[in-house]
Amino acid sequence: MKRSERKQTDPDLGILVARALFRVQRAMMRDLGLGKTGPQPKHGAVLAYLDEEGSRATDLASLSGQHKQVIGTLVDELVEMGFVERQPDPSDRRAKLVVPTDRGLERMHRSDEVMAAIERRYAEAVGEEEFAAFKATLKKISEISPGAPG
Repeated sequence: MKRSERKQTDPDLGILVARALFRVQRAMMRDLGLGKTGPQPKHGAVLAYLDEEGSRATDLASLSGQHKQVIGTLVDELVEMGFVERQPDPSDRRAKLVVPTDRGLERMHRSDEVMAAIERRYAEAVGEEEFAAFKATLKKISEISPGAPG
């Protein structure tokens, strides 16, 4: 059996996770009515974790698992698009907060609604208990470093 056939009939974890991710991203983009302009899936590293009152870029990097430099670039792009702005952190004048604009807040709330609808569709397709178990297992797997023992 060719490797491509084997990967199709018995996909490994990387393929399965990538397929699921790409399908969820396509559904999000479609349901949000997004095209090539505006936030793209990569901007989810910021928008998915951004608090309404603002977040530090270092916190966004930690939560998303991205490097601070990557988050900085994504924030720059979102500032340019008008979805976030940088403001002084009132608790530490040396630090800046990434704060959603009204446009950003609207997109964040709409994205949360769309993701909830996507999850409901999956739960209806496979059953609520099975979907909840899948999410719990995937969460556990996502917290394990691949090279870590046991």
